[in-house]
Amino acid sequence: MNILLLGSGGREHALAWAIAASPLTTRIYCAPGNAGIAQEAELVALDVADHAAVIAFCKDKKIDFVVVGPEAPLVAGIVDDLEAAGIKAFGPTAKAAQLEGSKGFTKDLCRANNIPTGAYERFKDAASAKDYIHKQGAPIVVKADGLAAGKGVVVAETLDEALAAVDMIFAGGVGAAGHEVVVEEFLDGEEASFFALCDGEHAVALASAQDHKRVFDGDKGPNTGGMGAYSPAPVMTDEIARRTMTEIIEPTVRALARMGAPYKGVLFAGLMIGKDGPKLIEYNCRFGDPECQVLMLRLMSDLLPALIAARDGQLKNFGLRWYPHAALTVVMAANGYPGAYDKGSAIGNLDKAAALDGVQIFHAGTKAENGKVLAIGGRVLNVCGTGATICEAQARAYAAVDAIDWPGGFCRRDIGWRAIARER
Repeated sequence: MNILLLGSGGREHALAWAIAASPLTTRIYCAPGNAGIAQEAELVALDVADHAAVIAFCKDKKIDFVVVGPEAPLVAGIVDDLEAAGIKAFGPTAKAAQLEGSKGFTKDLCRANNIPTGAYERFKDAASAKDYIHKQGAPIVVKADGLAAGKGVVVAETLDEALAAVDMIFAGGVGAAGHEVVVEEFLDGEEASFFALCDGEHAVALASAQDHKRVFDGDKGPNTGGMGAYSPAPVMTDEIARRTMTEIIEPTVRALARMGAPYKGVLFAGLMIGKDGPKLIEYNCRFGDPECQVLMLRLMSDLLPALIAARDGQLKNFGLRWYPHAALTVVMAANGYPGAYDKGSAIGNLDKAAALDGVQIFHAGTKAENGKVLAIGGRVLNVCGTGATICEAQARAYAAVDAIDWPGGFCRRDIGWRAIARER
C-alpha cells in the first residue's frame, strides 16, 4: 500500500517508524514531516490545511490510505473531504472530532450520558464566568472551549489566578479557541492517558501511559504539550482499565453513533484516577504526543492493519499484542519553551546517542540543513529508552540525553518518578 502520513511532530515520527515496518507498506510519504521522519518516509511540502492540495497529491501518487496525526486537520474536516474524494483515511470526521474541538461539547455529552467527569458550566462572557468562580472557590480549572495547542487550560490554585485566566482567554490570549470558556471542578488524584481504537461501533483498548505536562521537575511551572511519558502506567490497573472502557469509552462511542457521528480513529481519554475510580478530564481525537512514542515502542502487532480495521468498521474481533517491557520518553525542548524559544541551534551526537542499547530517538521540531540537524520547534526531540522496568527504561533514556550535544535545549530529569517510586 502507498501511505500518506500528515503531521510533523514526534508522534508522527513514531507512527512513520511503525508504519514503515509493516509488510503492507510499499511507500510512505509524510507532509510536512521533519528531519527524523525523512529517514522513514519521503517528505512532501504540502500544506495540510489545503485539503484540495492533499487530495490532488493522493490521486497523483495513488495513495491507498491516509493517516492523520494532529488534531487541527481532523477538527477542520480533512477526513470528511478525503473520504468524499474516495480516499480511505484514519481519523474521526469533523463532527466526531468535536470531542477535542470543543471542551463544552464533550462536557455536555458526559452530562447527558452519565459519564464520570468533573462538575462544570459553560460561559460566553467574562462576568458570568467570574460569578461562578467566586461561588465555587479555588482550586478550579478554566479552559478555552476550542483548540489551543495545550495552552488553553489553566489549573488555578487561587481565585485571582482563575479570574486572570478568564480575562486572558476572553481578551484573545488563545485566539479563536477562546470564544467560550468552560469552568470546571478541580479533580484530585493521579492523571493517566488511556487510548482506544474505535471503528464507529466497537472499541479496543491500547496500552496505558502517563505523561508529564508541567515544564519543570517536580511538576512545577506552566503546562506544556508534554515533557515526557512512560508506559505502562501502574495507576491503570486491570480493574481501572475495565471501568474506563465500560463507564467512559463505550458510552461515548454509543452516544456519538446515536448522534449520527460514529467515531472512527483513536480516542484518547485524559483521566484522573481518584478514590471513586476514573473520571474524564478531556478527550483528544488523536494519539497523544509524547504518549504515542512509548506506545509504538511497546506495540508487538503490526500497526497498519489495526488502523485500517478501525476505518473499515472491523474491530469487533481484533486484538493487539504488546511487549511486556516498559518504555519511557524524555522530551528535549528548546531553551525558553513553553514561552518564546530559541530557533536554529545545531544538535550534535544524535547517531552516537541512538546507538546506545535500548534507545530510540524520535524527532519533533527539527529540520536537516547542510548535513546538520537544527532545532526549529519548541519540543524538539523525544529520547526514548526501553527496559524490563520503568527504572531501567529511564536510565537508558537519560544516558542517551546526556550523550546528545545540544546546549540550546533542556529537559526534565524526573520523567517516570511516580512509577519509579512504586517500583522501589
